[in-house]
Amino acid sequence: MPSLTLTKQKTGPVVGLDIEAGSIAATEVAVNGAEQVTASAIGSLDPGAFHEGEVLDPGRLASALKSLFAEHKLSKRVRLGIGNQRLVVRTMRLPAIEDPKEMDAAVRFQAQEQMPMPLDQAVLEYQVVGGVPAEEGGSAQVDVVVVAARREMVSSFVEPIRRAGLDPVGVDLSAFGMIRALAGVGADPSGAVEAGGDPAPAVLYCSLGDVTNLAVARGRACLFTRVSHVGLEAISARLAGARGLRPEHTAQWLSYVGLEAPVEELDGDAEIVVEARRTLEEGVGSLVDELRLSLDYYGAQEAMVPVERIVLCGPGSAIAGLPARMEAGLGIPISAARPAALGGFEESAAARLTVPFGLALEE
Repeated sequence: MPSLTLTKQKTGPVVGLDIEAGSIAATEVAVNGAEQVTASAIGSLDPGAFHEGEVLDPGRLASALKSLFAEHKLSKRVRLGIGNQRLVVRTMRLPAIEDPKEMDAAVRFQAQEQMPMPLDQAVLEYQVVGGVPAEEGGSAQVDVVVVAARREMVSSFVEPIRRAGLDPVGVDLSAFGMIRALAGVGADPSGAVEAGGDPAPAVLYCSLGDVTNLAVARGRACLFTRVSHVGLEAISARLAGARGLRPEHTAQWLSYVGLEAPVEELDGDAEIVVEARRTLEEGVGSLVDELRLSLDYYGAQEAMVPVERIVLCGPGSAIAGLPARMEAGLGIPISAARPAALGGFEESAAARLTVPFGLALEE
C-alpha cells in the first residue's frame, strides 16, 4: 500500500503512532520471524490539541509526545498515521503500462483530473491493486489506488513530532495501518482469488475512534477508504452536553454502560446510566447509517469487489454489545478483531493499540 516515506534508514525498532482527540497511542514492534510488541503506551491529550483528525495546537501535542515517549522509553523512530477528510484517496482504472516512468506519468495526468487539489502542493503516492485482462480487440487495464495529501497538512503533523525530539521515518494513512494489522486475522492474508479464479470477497475494516476510519480491502490491497466525523468524539460530546460531564468521564461512562447489561442492573448515577445508554443507541444508529452510505458509495465504483464481512477495531469496538448492535442494523457479519501480537493486552488497550501496531509494520 502506498505511504509517504520520509527517510529510508532502517536502524532499530519503529513505533507506530496514532493520534486522536484526547489520546495518543504508540506501539513499538520488532519483527524477527514473528511480529512482537516490545513496548507500548496510551497517553492522554489535552482537549483542543487535536480535533477531527487534525492538529490544532502543535505545542501541546509536542509536549504530550515528549512526555509519553520518555516515560515509556519508546524508540524515537516513528511512523505516523493520518486520517482526516483532507486526504484524498481515489481508485483509478488505467491501461496496463509496463514502463514505471510511463505509468507514473499516466497516474499523475489522471490525478490532475480527479484530485481536488493542485498536485504541485501535494505529496502523491500510488499502488496497483488489481485489474482486468485484455478482451478481444482491447488492452489490459489496471486498478490503481492513488493517495494525495497537501504538504502543509502533512507538515502540521511532522513538525510537532520533531519538536518532541522524535524521528518521523514515515507518514501513512491510518486506514492502511489498520489493514496491515488485521488482514491476516481469521482470513487468508494473500486474499487474491477464490477457487475457480473469481476475486475473493472484500472485507470492510472499520476503526471506531474519535472519528471513524473505513477501508475496504482484499488481502492487504486497499480498494476504498474514507474518514467520517461520525465517531466516539461526537457520541461523547452528546453525552457531555446532556449531563455536563468532562470528556474523559464521558468515555468512562460509555465504556461502563455499554449495550448489553440491563440499565437497572448497573450501579452508579441512574440518570447518567440511562442517558449513556440512550446516547450509545443513537450513536450506533448513526454509525450504521454511515457504514451503509459508505458501502453504497463503494458499490458504485467500477472496480468494486463484494464485501463479505466487517471487522472492527479501535476504542469503540471494545464497548460491550456494540458490534452485535451494528450487525443487527446492517445485516452483514460484524466482529471485533485484534492482532495476535496484542493477545496478552487488556481488551480496551488492545483495541486502541491495533492501528499503531499496523503502522509500525514494514510495508
